[in-house]
This record gives sequence, C-alpha cells and structure tokens, in this order.
Amino acid sequence: MVMADETKNRCTRRTRIVCISDTHNCTIKLPPGDVLIHAGDLTNQGSYSELSKAIQWLERLPHEVKIIIAGNHDITLDAAFYARHGHQFHNKKAESPEKCQALVKNCPSLTYLQHETATIRLSSPTGPRTKFTVFGSPLAPAFRNWAFYYPPYNSQSPCDDAGTVDGGVEHRASPWDDIPASADIVVTHTPPRGHCDDRGGVDRPAGCEALRRALWRVRPRLAVCGHMHDGRGVSRVSWDLSREYGERYNGGAADWQDPGAGADSKISLLNLTARKSGRPLNNDGLWQEDSRRGSSPAGHREEKDASGETGAEMIAPGWCGRKETCVVNAAILKSRFPHAGGKQFYKPIVVDIDLPVAEES
Repeated sequence: MVMADETKNRCTRRTRIVCISDTHNCTIKLPPGDVLIHAGDLTNQGSYSELSKAIQWLERLPHEVKIIIAGNHDITLDAAFYARHGHQFHNKKAESPEKCQALVKNCPSLTYLQHETATIRLSSPTGPRTKFTVFGSPLAPAFRNWAFYYPPYNSQSPCDDAGTVDGGVEHRASPWDDIPASADIVVTHTPPRGHCDDRGGVDRPAGCEALRRALWRVRPRLAVCGHMHDGRGVSRVSWDLSREYGERYNGGAADWQDPGAGADSKISLLNLTARKSGRPLNNDGLWQEDSRRGSSPAGHREEKDASGETGAEMIAPGWCGRKETCVVNAAILKSRFPHAGGKQFYKPIVVDIDLPVAEES
C-alpha cells in the first residue's frame, strides 16, 4: 500500500502519450511520443489476418511503450464469445482464438491488457523516465451481439439492448470494481456515461454509468476510451468529493475546443502540464488503499525496466488531491460503412502530462 507520506518528495516530468482507438484495420501514420495507447477495435471482425496486420503496424511504431486493449469488434480475442457466436461472423472459415490471442499476448513490444493492471516504467535514456500504473479492459455494456460485453445493469447502465456475454471475465456486481485505487491511467473500450459517449442518432448518453462511478472512486489522471466514434474528444471532469459519485457540474466537464481543428495540424494536442500555456490537471496522483471499495486489481504485472533521475515539480501529499480526471475518447475512424467518398479519419489526440519520475533501481 502506498501512503501519502511516502510520496512527498516525488518529482514529475512531462510525458507524451499518443491516444488512438477504433482504427478498424487502418494502419495510419502516427506522431512520435513516449507512450502509445490503443483503446480497442483494432480490426473489423478479429480474423487472424486482420490482427496480424494490426500487430505488425504497431510493432513498427517507435514509441517506447505501446499499451493496447481489445474492443468489441476484435471478436476472436474473447474466446467464450467466439465459441458461441463465431460462426455468425466467420461461417466459411473458422478462426482459432488461441492463435489470435497469441499474436497480441506474445508480442514483446506490446503491453496487452485484458481487464488487468500493469506498472510501467519508461527507461529509455532519451525519454522522460517516468512511471505510472495503468488498468486496461475491453469490456463494454451489452449492445447487440459483439464481444466483451457484460449485462447492462438496470440501475447503472444506460444501455437498453441486452447482450448475452460478459467478456469472459469473472467479476462482482460491477466489473469496474476491479480498477485499483493506484491507477494513474485507465484504458477502457467503453466511455463512462456522460463523457465523450455520443452515439449518432441516440439522444442520450450511451456510456457506462458503472464505469463513471468507478472513475469517481479512483479518480485517475487520465481515462482513455473509444467505442462511440461520435464521442471523439476530451472531457475534463472535476469530481465533487463531498458526495458519492458527484461531479462539479458548474464547469465540471469542460467543453473541449479541438486544438487540431483545421487542415494545418496533424494532431490534436492536449497540454495538461504547466508548460507552454498548458492547463495542468488538479490531480496529484497520490492514493491510499481503501478497503471498503474494491481497490484490489483484477491482475497486476511486475514493473518493467527502470531507470530514473531527479526532475522538476514537487507533488504535494494528500488523498484528496485527486480532484480531476481527463477523459479522452480517441476514436480514429470518423466515417461509417460503406464510407461513401472514402474513409475519413479523426486526428490522434496527443496528451502531454506530468507523471512521477521513476526511482533509481
């Protein structure tokens, strides 16, 4: 357990995170950065050939750490779903979920998370050499017949169209109880309800309320998602710590003006640091284990290689210092099938954020 008084003198350094999601077989050119996050739907139907193409593309990218999760379209990565429904998608040639999963799980340059937690240390001598804890999950509320779905909880989920599967993950009342209190970054395919969750033609939030409540509990620095392509964008959420699951609605979820709008920019840059006219998050990243609410991770991986040195800003102690979360819907594919006039794309959302410098080992 990490207590506040153990982290008084931590320093932070700017870390650049390139956020994408919902590429659906498109191998686009991406900007450089320290970390790449892909929030699911690498493919259209999760075939071996589709996944192989996506993995080869990701392997070629220069980012020091590449974190990926599956999405509901990556159906072979949900073995339980594929055993029941795979014939509906691949009726001429069945795919092997085992071989497809091996593609992503055995790739040494990728950190593939399937409802689990990893501690990441950036160790490149030319990088920021920072450290963070990330939780990643492909799960989403059931809507039609796709992979990694869990039943829509009547009291929490806004989805009305019930599915039949839970993504093969055993969980309690809410799968999001598994997000650890220590998470700095949460990567999910589904967005939280009310934040970056617009769905074309639906006049109400389409994200997951159970996830929103879990984010209130954990209050990570960054929550990266996709799934709802029309919800692409950024929402800065100011949490109301005086009431359970509360948000400060007066400016709580700030409207986002896309800095990448227009033809002159190739990225949408989000500066969450105090440098270059940025607007830093009101979140010191400190945490304290809370045994009352599922603070234990579903699974936790060992730390990666580490190196570090002293850096810039000091972090003030205090559990209540986690007051703001930035939600990023990083969907890339903008147009809809059959893509009349050709496929259209959103720009990658690039996040500059201050993260703790890793301790020297």
